[in-house]
Amino acid sequence: MDGAGTAGDNRSWQAVKMRVVEFWLTVLVLFSLLINGKAEVYIVTIEGEPVISYTGGIPGFEATAVESDEKLDATSQLVTSYAQHLEQKHDILLDSLFDRGTYKKLYSYKHLINGFAVHTSPEQAETLRRAPDVKSVERDWKVRRLTTHTPQFLGLPTGVWPTGGGFDKAGEDIIIGFVDSGIFPRHPSFGSLNSDPYGPLPKYRGKCEVDPDTKREFCNGKIIGAQHFAEAAIAAGVFNPSIDFASPMDGDGHGSHTAAIAAGNNGIPVRIHGHEFGKASGMAPRARIAVYKALYRLFGGFIADVVAAIDQAVHDGVDILSLSMGPNSPPTTTKTTYLNPFDATLLGAVKAGVFVAQAAGNGGPFPKTLEMAKFYLELVCHSIIIKVAP
Repeated sequence: MDGAGTAGDNRSWQAVKMRVVEFWLTVLVLFSLLINGKAEVYIVTIEGEPVISYTGGIPGFEATAVESDEKLDATSQLVTSYAQHLEQKHDILLDSLFDRGTYKKLYSYKHLINGFAVHTSPEQAETLRRAPDVKSVERDWKVRRLTTHTPQFLGLPTGVWPTGGGFDKAGEDIIIGFVDSGIFPRHPSFGSLNSDPYGPLPKYRGKCEVDPDTKREFCNGKIIGAQHFAEAAIAAGVFNPSIDFASPMDGDGHGSHTAAIAAGNNGIPVRIHGHEFGKASGMAPRARIAVYKALYRLFGGFIADVVAAIDQAVHDGVDILSLSMGPNSPPTTTKTTYLNPFDATLLGAVKAGVFVAQAAGNGGPFPKTLEMAKFYLELVCHSIIIKVAP
């Protein structure tokens, strides 16, 4: 009994010490912010290739780049080792410039771009800009929801589905990653009880979060992955968990809408206020859904969270990325769009063998209303340069 009591006392004392340490770390951060001004989120890119384009040259780390017709194997030891090396370099850089507690690293980006997102003061951001091996430092900026069309408009029921075995086979074993506002998992478009059983997909390595309120998983065979990304939104002080949901749960319906359009079950009745509007279907009814929530009801989203979601989706093994969202406006610091972290990440995803479907905007039809048109042109040109380069 005495030994058990002593062990319990030790654990209690350790818990007290941890709370004291956490308190003083918080005080240190607040004190730093008072001195240095209001902290913001910055995306920092670093010299050196990310996993997708590293061709070797660093002692102890073999090449991880893939050819244009290959897909990145994020599980290989070479990839894992080099990714850890990049993250360590990010941490070493920050520790060499700033005192612990005066900043918070939100994400390390390793697979598609080499860099990180950090919550820090404008003065510290300037220090980062002047640091060796830093390519760019950009203040985080917002994204907003965009929209899309229907399978009938594209002629899928008569032109494409028959070649793939009909609507009950179209999209079989394809994984679509949705970077959006989440998903409502119990909608009939995402049900699995009334369809043929979905088998396991070993190629997918994503995880499935549990709803903090219901304690139920979001996954059911049709939905095979569900994660949320909100570090930048939390750091910006705009995240409200009671409205935005600190989970993959859809806060405004946009993510469920886009997921149902792309991969919803076939033949789902559409009823609104007692009226029948026929039956709905996704473009690939048998495709699997992997959710990467980075958009929220009240404020949209932030590029730092979106880039983290895309990086994770490619790491997890999605075949397609669906992004029905885009920046509110072009970045203010760069005129060439594929040099900013968002478009560079999309380019990296394409190089990793993932098909990227990016909405072009909600405006128009007027001149210059295609927000992503410039990106696509540069993506094509840049891909051509990559393919013909010796």
